Order: sequence, then C-alpha cells, then structure tokens
Amino acid sequence: MALKDMFKNTAADPTLGLANSQTVQNIQSNLNLGAVVDNMNPNMMADRIKANAIANVIAYEGGNDTFIWKHPVEDFNIGSQLIVHESQEAIFFMNGEALDLFGPGRHTLSTQNLPIVGKFFAAAMGGETPFHCEVYFINKTEQLAVKWGTDSKLEYVEPTFGFPIQIGASGEMALRVEDSRKLLVKVVGTERGITQQSFVLKMRAFLLTRIKNHLALYIKREKINIFEIDEHLLTISGALQEVFSQDFIDYGISLEKFFVTTIVKPEEDGHYKKFKELHFRQYADIAEANLRQKKAVIDQETEAKRMTIEAKGLAEKREIEGYTYRDERGFDVAERMASNEAVGQMANVGIGMGMMSGVGGTVGGVVGGMMHDTMSTMVAGAKQQQHAQQPTQGTAQQPVGAAACMPCGNPLPPGAKFCLECGAKVAAADENKAVCPSCSAETPKGRFCLECGSPMMKKCGGCGIDIPPGGKFCLECGQKLD
Repeated sequence: MALKDMFKNTAADPTLGLANSQTVQNIQSNLNLGAVVDNMNPNMMADRIKANAIANVIAYEGGNDTFIWKHPVEDFNIGSQLIVHESQEAIFFMNGEALDLFGPGRHTLSTQNLPIVGKFFAAAMGGETPFHCEVYFINKTEQLAVKWGTDSKLEYVEPTFGFPIQIGASGEMALRVEDSRKLLVKVVGTERGITQQSFVLKMRAFLLTRIKNHLALYIKREKINIFEIDEHLLTISGALQEVFSQDFIDYGISLEKFFVTTIVKPEEDGHYKKFKELHFRQYADIAEANLRQKKAVIDQETEAKRMTIEAKGLAEKREIEGYTYRDERGFDVAERMASNEAVGQMANVGIGMGMMSGVGGTVGGVVGGMMHDTMSTMVAGAKQQQHAQQPTQGTAQQPVGAAACMPCGNPLPPGAKFCLECGAKVAAADENKAVCPSCSAETPKGRFCLECGSPMMKKCGGCGIDIPPGGKFCLECGQKLD
C-alpha cells in the first residue's frame, strides 16, 4: 500500500478517534501527503511526523549527565500520560514562564492537575484539545565528577619563604539541582536543555575567577608552605566549597562536593628549585641529627651492657678464686704504697707486706701469717738497733725542738717528770708555750713562731696531715719530708 493511501485510511478510520478533525487536516497539510512518494527517505518522514505529532505519552529521554532536558513534542492532549522517574521533576513552560511542576510518578494530564496551564489554553481554545506547551524534565540526581581547572596560573607571594610563585589548580565537583524553577529561568532560558559540560562552560568565567582569588587568599591566610601544600588539599577543598556554595544556590544548584585534586607547581622555575632544595635540606639535617643521637644512645647502651657483663665475669672470677672486691682493692692500695719511697728498702717492704697481711682470703691468711712473723722480727730488730745507737749519739742527736733536762742537758721524753739520766725533777712546762722547731726558741703556742716566723708544725706534701716536731717521714702515708 502506498504511504499516502495509508494516511488516508488512518484519517478516515473512526476507531482512531480522529475522523476529519481540524488537527488531522493540519497534519496532512503540513506533511503534504499528496506530494509524498513511496520511496521517500524514511528518516526524513519520521522527523516531520514527530514535529507535527500530538504526544499521548510524555517521558524523559535524556542522558545521565543531563541537568535539564526538553521534550521535543510541544502539543499535548488532555488525558495524555506524563511519566516522571525517581530523582526527577517535570515543569510545564508556556510564554516564557515556568508553570505547573510534577514530581516522580505517572500522571494523567487534566485541568485538575494543570490548573495554571489550563487557564491559558482554555481561554484561547475554548477548553478543546490539543494544547501547545513546553515540558522540561529536571534531573535531580547528584552529578558526580564534574571537572574544573584554572585556564591560567594564579600568582601570589609564598608565605613561608617570601618569593613570588605561580601555580595552577584543578579538581572535580559534585552538583545537584536544588531549585528547578530557578535553574530553568536563570540558566536554561529558551535552550533545549543543559548538560554538565554546558553548565560548566556557562559558569567557567565566574567559577575560575572566584577560585583563583579565594585559593590565593586562603593559602596566604593559613601560611601554607608550597612544598607541603598537598597535605592540605582536603582543608583547602572544604574552605572553597563553603565559599562557593551560596554562589551556586543563586542559580538553583547545590554544590554537594568540591575537591582540589591537583596543584600544578613551577618545577622549572629557578627560585622554586632553590627554595625547594633549602626546604628539604633542613629536614635532611634534622634526620641526620636524630640518627646520630640514636646511634650515640645505642653506643652508650652497648658500653653499659659490656661493662655489666665484664663486672659479672670479674665477680664470678673472684668468687671462684676466693676473694672479694674489697680484698682486690686492698691489693691495689698495698701495691701503690709499696712503690712509694720510705725509710730504707726494708721499711718500704714492711709497709707493703703489712698491708697484704690483712687481705687475701684463704690464700692471704696463710701468706699473711708468714709475713706477719717475718715483719715482726724485722721491726723488733730495727727497734733494738735504734735503742742501741741512742746512748752513743747523746745530745748531738737531740731532735730539734725536744725538751731537755736543765742540770745535765739530756733530752727528755714527752711528758717526763724526772730526767732519765740524772734523775732531776723536770720543771713543769708551760702549757701555753712551745719550742720552735726551727730556732729552738720558747714561744707561745700558735701556727707560727713569734721569734723567727717559721711554721710550728710541718705538713706532709702527700696527704696533708700535720707532722710532729722532728719528724722526717709522714706517719700516715710514709712519704719522706723535705
């Protein structure tokens, strides 16, 4: 059957409810059915039919990245079905004004649910259908991964090192339609819709200018180091989202998320390279200092453990050999004292061996006993020899400063009341006077002689104790006096 005959049969079929209505006649006239041939391009025919059709079902046919989509058919019947999906709204638009709004669901168009539109077409057409109106579908789902980026560098003075720097920035944002009417009137206008890309293009100049300004101000206010800026991206993103949210609300869009994902740094700039090296060098120096400190602590701990192990080994050695640390120290003292110069070699040996006689544990007890007997004999012999030599020396060997018997001049022992030589009574010595060891003059007791000014008591140069008058060796350490 020819295409023109098919349309004639369709128009004449009373079961389709069209009959010879004015609408059908208008469609036939616009399609110029009499001139249509059977081999006409089907796509062209479909477009012409769609442009002159009356929609019975009105539904969304846009993509997921679309904010607003306009239905291509603009003539509708009362009783047509309007299908609005979840997260969508549909707005009827007539004469440049947003009118009735429908939420998710299936709606049958009638004068009851189109009160505003109904006033327009009822007055113009006497309440007859079809009526002419534009329908816009608004996608209210959250539009993710809407990309943005600065088209040029933003310049500011780096707050930490104080040098001028140029950086770029880019990222993503998530948008959602908050007010369908406001977006439709302010942004879409007479266009057939708006996508993510077209929306960003419309907002580009406004958005990038604001981003550059607020990003530079925030970095300077918070004194963010350019070499540490990546760790602040989350806080920077939150601050910029807070600033821009109201700007987007003015256009009916909610800025759900805003991310600064990349800061483009001038890696080839000479000043940037210089300060970057300086920045990382200071952390390298601190790291090296920390490593040295840790190494020193480890060395000290190692030395302490070594000393502890060594001390435990020595303690076990002493326990096995049968002496204590105190005994060992006694050996050391005896060895040092034996090395000092004393009265003759025998006296030196006597002091050293005498010290050893008191220490040494089990071994020292045996050796000490033997040395005690030997030293006793040697000391007794030395005393006998000294007493034998005393009578022959007489007054000539009288120690300087010693008391003497007035009748015979024989020296008197300290505290003697009678002379050992002539038996004469010794006059009581004045307790407040002493004999100077240098000039033998009787002088009041004190630190210096009133006659010659010499010290009344000598002091040992080794241990510092006072030496009795006439002494030639220290009684404490055995050192010979000058």
